[in-house]
Amino acid sequence: MRLLHTSDWHLGRGLHRVSLLDAQRDALEHLVRVAVEREVDAVLVAGDVYDRAVPPLPAVRLFDDVLHRLAGHRVPAVIISGNHDSPHRLGVAAGLISRAGIHLRTDPAACGTPVVLADQHGPVALYAIPYLEPALTREEFGTDRAGHREVLSAATDRIRADLATRPPGTRSVVLAHAFVTGGVGSDSERDITAGGASAVPASLFDGIDYTALGHLHGAQTITERVRYSGSPLAYSFSEAGHRKSMWLVELGPGGEIDAERVDWPVPRPLSRIRGRFDRLLADPAHTPAEQHWTEATLTDPARPPEPMARLRGRYPHLISLVLDPDPVPGDGALTYAQRLRGRTDQQIATDFVRHVRAGQGPDDAERALLDDALDAARTPGTADRPGPAEQSA
Repeated sequence: MRLLHTSDWHLGRGLHRVSLLDAQRDALEHLVRVAVEREVDAVLVAGDVYDRAVPPLPAVRLFDDVLHRLAGHRVPAVIISGNHDSPHRLGVAAGLISRAGIHLRTDPAACGTPVVLADQHGPVALYAIPYLEPALTREEFGTDRAGHREVLSAATDRIRADLATRPPGTRSVVLAHAFVTGGVGSDSERDITAGGASAVPASLFDGIDYTALGHLHGAQTITERVRYSGSPLAYSFSEAGHRKSMWLVELGPGGEIDAERVDWPVPRPLSRIRGRFDRLLADPAHTPAEQHWTEATLTDPARPPEPMARLRGRYPHLISLVLDPDPVPGDGALTYAQRLRGRTDQQIATDFVRHVRAGQGPDDAERALLDDALDAARTPGTADRPGPAEQSA
C-alpha cells in the first residue's frame, strides 16, 4: 500500500506578516498531483491543518478545495486535528464526509476504531490519534496523571487491543500529533508543555508498522517506522535550512517499509544574514539573499538610522530585522553587584544605557532626562541623600 504522509499545513499562517496563502495553494495543488501521479492509496495529514482554532475564511476555502480535489480523484485521506486546530470545528460533518473517502478524525474516544483500507495483500488498519491535551483527555482514558505520555500510552493500548481482534496479517498505521523524544523542533511550533513534560518515547508505537507523526516542522526519521513529515512551508527563519518534503511510504505485504522523500515546491528560499550594517550593504557574499526572504541581524553598537528601509534597497524581500550588538570588550567581567558598588543612581542609569547600546552612552539631552526622572522618583526632601548603590557600599 502506498501512503503519502504529510502534516502541519497551518493554513492561514504567514511569515512575518507576509501572506503565504498563494504558496499554500500551490503546495496543496502539488500534493494532489503527487497523489494522482504516484497512484497513492491514501493521503495522511497528521494534524495542524489550520494555524489557529478559528481559521480565516480563505484558509477554510483552501481546505475545502483540496478535499474536493482528492475526493474527485478517488484518493482517500485520513486527517487528524493538531494542537493548533479546533477538533470540533475541523470535525464538523465528519460522518457525512467519510462517505467520500475523506476521514476527519478529531475525537480521542474513536482512536481505537480504524479506517480500514485494503490492497492485494490484505487489510491495512489506519488508526488516528488526534492531539491529546492531557487535562482534557485524562478522564476519557482513565489515567492517573494528566501527562502527555500517560494519555498517549492509553490511546496506543486501545489501538493494540483493537488490532489484536483483526484478521491475522492485518497491517497497521498510526497517525499522531505529538512531540516524540529524539525529534528536533524549530521556533514555529507552539509549546505543548502545559500538560507536563511534552516529550513521549517512540517505544509507545512499538508493534505498529508505520507511525505518521505531526507537530515538528522538519522532516525527520525517529526510527525506520516512526517519522515526521514536517510542514510544507517554512513558517520561521529557524527553518531556513529545512528541506521541505513529505514521505511517500510503501507498506509491503509483511509490513516492510520503503520511504521516499518527495519535495514540496519552494515559493522563495530563506536566508539569514548577520553583521555590521555597512558590511551587509556591501558584502558580495550576501548576493543570493537579494532574491530570498531575508532576516538580517545587525551587530552594530547602536541602531543605524532607518535600517529596514535602507537594507531593503539591496534586499527587497527583507522581512525581519534583529538587533544583536557585538559585546563590548571587558563588559560582563564583573558581577552585577560589583558593577553597582559605590556608584550613584545617575552612574548606574548611564551605565545601563551604555550597556544596552553596546558602549554608546547617553548624550547630553538624554542624560538630562535621566537626571530629571531620577529626581522625580526620589521622595521629596531627599534629593541629596546617596542613592541605593552608595548606601550599600
